[in-house]
Amino acid sequence: MSFKLTSEDYVNTLIKIAHKIDENKDYITELDSITGDGDHWANMNMGFQKIIDQEEAFKQMGLSDLFKNIGMTLMKSIGGSSGVLYGSAYIACSKKLKDVEVIDDHVLLDIYETSLNAIMERGKAKPGFKTMIDTLYPAVIAYKAALEENKPSKEALEILTQAAEEGMNSTKDMEAVKGRATYQANKGVGHLDPGAVTMYFQIDMLTEYIHNNIIS
Repeated sequence: MSFKLTSEDYVNTLIKIAHKIDENKDYITELDSITGDGDHWANMNMGFQKIIDQEEAFKQMGLSDLFKNIGMTLMKSIGGSSGVLYGSAYIACSKKLKDVEVIDDHVLLDIYETSLNAIMERGKAKPGFKTMIDTLYPAVIAYKAALEENKPSKEALEILTQAAEEGMNSTKDMEAVKGRATYQANKGVGHLDPGAVTMYFQIDMLTEYIHNNIIS
């Protein structure tokens, strides 16, 4: 049997993500100081803190309106390219969630797949560019395969998270194709991409919430 996430559940996962990002200030800032502008943590933290500010209102919304408002909030409050990319992803998902009342395995796959496509299209990037895509892309592929093989929800989510973690770790050996790291002599090789790390946090926190609160 698949899990079922309501709008309230999804907002609760966002609160967990916000706390995870907040707790990793030094780690993310250090990574981004090496490979980027040093402001990735501040930008992401600002965006997710804005979500916390609207927690109660967001919990009352249907999924489509919720995702649209999350997208608008992140687009307005996260600086740099990340705000545009996350905003575009959530707004694209909101269109897919018309008349959808709960998130189950297949809806979650659709959310991740839609997000991935929106981010790649808006960012003009693809796997191997040393970005958040390198976390999300393998996660989508692995999760889709797990569901096609009719894996139980718990196992499928474990596969999703493991693939996301492996994707994040793969950025350590990549050369950056976009961003400030492209101007460095080593193009960021030897360091994880901070965007890939914060994308992994989001997937990990969502699956942890489902495991702890939905799937017994």
